[in-house]
Amino acid sequence: MNELSLSQLAVLIKETINISFDSYYWVTAEIHQLNVNYSGHCYLQLVEKDEKTDAVKANLRAVIWANKYRILSEYFNEITNSELKAGINVLVRVEVNFHPVYGLSLIINDIDPRYTLGDIAKRRQEIIKQLEEDGIFDLNKSLEFPVVPQRIAIISSATAAGLSDFLNHLNNNEYGYVFFTELFEAVMQGENTERTVISALNRIYEKIEDFDVVVIIRGGGSKLDLSAFDSYQIASNIAQFPIPVLTGIGHQRDLSIADMVAWESLKTPTASADFIITRTADFEIEISQIYDNIVRSSKTKIQEELGFLDALKNSLNQGVRKIISDTKDDISKIDKKTQRVTIRFFNKNK
Repeated sequence: MNELSLSQLAVLIKETINISFDSYYWVTAEIHQLNVNYSGHCYLQLVEKDEKTDAVKANLRAVIWANKYRILSEYFNEITNSELKAGINVLVRVEVNFHPVYGLSLIINDIDPRYTLGDIAKRRQEIIKQLEEDGIFDLNKSLEFPVVPQRIAIISSATAAGLSDFLNHLNNNEYGYVFFTELFEAVMQGENTERTVISALNRIYEKIEDFDVVVIIRGGGSKLDLSAFDSYQIASNIAQFPIPVLTGIGHQRDLSIADMVAWESLKTPTASADFIITRTADFEIEISQIYDNIVRSSKTKIQEELGFLDALKNSLNQGVRKIISDTKDDISKIDKKTQRVTIRFFNKNK
């Protein structure tokens, strides 16, 4: 039996791999983990998952060397307006590499950002179709919006600039309206977004009688940063929530699925505050118009009734004068008759 040392076997494996994989390959995969070390090298864990069960079918380490990572990350960011990160699907050009100490890995030397954007678009359409097939896509939109939305449940990160913009605009409104707000904290981007946003919705549901409306606030961001709000689970929970949900999680050109199923989607957190203030102002205007109409109608009615009373008064005066006149005539006739009878009586008894 020919014996090999471990290093000899490793060299044999390396030589075999070099012969078998003598070129580069374009590979699709999901970035499961990504870390950049102090030297600027980017180390990744790439996985492929079963579409139905989400089980991992393949799992390989990969690396982008520092000089290449600077170029590729800038290129990816320029096209997608986002950074390379865990949780996204990528199309990368790789070389298969085996190191006697560090084992098998893939060396990434190119990337196609258009694949990532296309994959996101494909998944969005699948989720929209599923929501429509489930019959829940328009459920939240079908709710009646409160006439005066004063009790507001907010889902946002406590440190989000968009939250400050929303509260400042809401509480310093030109009309002096007072609103009650309560923050339910959630992560607004990244892998924990789905879990924490749904958790916040569940906490609001536990005290649903305390609120008129829910506002989800994030502010602007890239398409990939907002991709968490293309989650079926988030959209499903929003669509089926029992009170209206407003979203202010991105700009109009970055409409997410969560925006699509919400009662109303606003471009920014400030626009969300404006929407609530405007609805309240519209109610005040409507009430003022009703008040003015009541005052005008009352004045008109009072004038009509006063006119009727005046006419009735004149009619009564005329009627009383006629009765008095008739009564005077009757009394005069009776008086004359009495005088005649009296004269006849006295004449008869002389």
